Amino acid sequence: MGPYTGRDPDAKKAEWLRQKAPQGHKYGEVKESLSRLNLKTVCEEAQCPNIGECWNGGGDGISTATIMLLGDTCTRGCRFCAVKTSRTPPPPDPMEPLHTATAIASWGVDYIVLTSVDRDDLADGGSGHFARTVQALKTLKPDIMVECLTSDFRGDLTAVHTLLYSGLDVFAHNIETVKRLQRIVRDPRAGYEQSLSVLRHAKQSKKGMITKTSIMLGLGETDNELKETMADLRAIDVDILTLGQYLQPTPLHLTVKEYVAPEKFVFWKEYGESIGFRYVASGPLVRSSYRAGELFVKTMVREMANSSTGVPQ
Repeated sequence: MGPYTGRDPDAKKAEWLRQKAPQGHKYGEVKESLSRLNLKTVCEEAQCPNIGECWNGGGDGISTATIMLLGDTCTRGCRFCAVKTSRTPPPPDPMEPLHTATAIASWGVDYIVLTSVDRDDLADGGSGHFARTVQALKTLKPDIMVECLTSDFRGDLTAVHTLLYSGLDVFAHNIETVKRLQRIVRDPRAGYEQSLSVLRHAKQSKKGMITKTSIMLGLGETDNELKETMADLRAIDVDILTLGQYLQPTPLHLTVKEYVAPEKFVFWKEYGESIGFRYVASGPLVRSSYRAGELFVKTMVREMANSSTGVPQ
């Protein structure tokens, strides 16, 4: 789901949506560094409930953070998202790729997610800015895993191609919801087929590219519609899927139609993996930039590297 789903004031209706306050040594280090360097993270901007788990490394010790590039003002107005919008956002900071990479390289994180608002005002949708950030980061810290959670670049596959060959490990783009609800949930400039096209191109254009997408539940989708969407994603060989509960960020945004029970999320995880997704993260508090398969990704990338060099696995 998008980076800015926020917290729903009515979430108290579902006890399972409660989470402990973030704490921990590594969490404190990352938070202090972010404040000192004036960097923005989706983790904090969206008040993500998983921030402590991700920054501290969870059970597998892989510490993750999600950085926002290209400013905090979006050119689109999706009805699930509370980020501010404008047709003419401020221009990107040309030094942001280097400054971001330098800061991240100094942290103890193992896996970084780079994301951004939609920038339809830029000729390439911001893909070049993304690519420069990845290249700078991989130069400074070659062993870090980099995931880019991108817009659809208006369906511009050349922009997608630019990013694919920047050195990233995972290409992520969110389809957000089932086909019937696209025009209700997303900005008219987005679209189901356009998102599928971007994900398809990412998989087909670079051998071994890991692709990932996310779906929000609780917007009025039916089980059959969700199964159809999952089938469409598997048809283009998407590797990783995250499923989480939509939470209304303000009274002006789409209302929650259903608080999906944790047991149903377990069902969808098992169903998704049964139809071929290599990893499914599914739960009420899961977000698209959640720690969805970092250990899986690191293992998969290592296996591909060993395969290409002939090293036994």
